[in-house]
Amino acid sequence: MINCCFYSGENMKQVIVIRGDLNMSAGKLAAQACHASLGAYKRTDPSIIKKWEIEGEKKVVVKVSDLSELFEIHEIVKKTDIPYYLVKDAGRTELPKSTITCLGIGPDDDGKINKLTQDLKLLK
Repeated sequence: MINCCFYSGENMKQVIVIRGDLNMSAGKLAAQACHASLGAYKRTDPSIIKKWEIEGEKKVVVKVSDLSELFEIHEIVKKTDIPYYLVKDAGRTELPKSTITCLGIGPDDDGKINKLTQDLKLLK
């Protein structure tokens, strides 16, 4: 289905911040990123979700070096009105139970999220 609607407001996006020190398999990393995306999405105001959906649900995945750096971003985002979700692994496969793997931020306005994440490197 093609979205025929046009939205001329702010650009919206969601950012997923992944720990780079866990050496997760590609499948595990993808699953953790999905948990972060859905967790933050569920905490987002419906009007913001609508704008994000109209714009194509932009997502960006970035990395931090370790848990300490992830917590720094987490503490900063907690002081904003941007929805977020911190992922703790269930411990059923590769990681010990309660390992914090990633952080979902948004969706929300690009500018607001960029202030928090613009210096982070894209995950490759």
